[in-house]
Order: sequence, then C-alpha cells, then structure tokens
Amino acid sequence: MHILHWWYIGGMKIKTSVTLSKEVVALIDKHAEGETNRSAFIELAVRTYLQILQQRERDRRDLRTINRLSEKLNKEAEDVLDYQRGLPR
Repeated sequence: MHILHWWYIGGMKIKTSVTLSKEVVALIDKHAEGETNRSAFIELAVRTYLQILQQRERDRRDLRTINRLSEKLNKEAEDVLDYQRGLPR
C-alpha cells in the first residue's frame, strides 16, 4: 500500500527559486524535519498565509455589509427586544 504525504497532494509542482536568509533557512530546517522537506514546509507556509489573507478579505467584506446594514439590524433587534418585554413571564 502506497501512502501519499499531505505535502505531495496538490497536483503538478513547478520548480522555482527563492532567496532566504540563513536564519530563515535554519528555522525551516528545524521545523521541517530536515532539508528534504523544505519545499513542503514552504508550500504549507505560503498556503496558510494565503488562506489568512483570504479570510481577512472575507472579514472586511462582512464588516462592510454589517456596517452598511447596521441601522436596519439594530432596528430589528430593538423590535425583538420590545416584543420579548411584552411577553408574560
């Protein structure tokens, strides 16, 4: 049985070159379990960062929507509270 590693799944790879400081490479090697997993570690780090950027953009979009609709949402909340106040206990 052949097991694919999480870092292998992801389709065709393109070879590229990046320049990193010695300190960053040393930290990558420390956390990537050696030199052979550098690419996998860097790919995961970049994917994670890109997901963070996407989430920030979604959050900004959601906040713009909430702010745009805030008066309507606040009015609806007030109506619900007024209704609940009128209910018998």
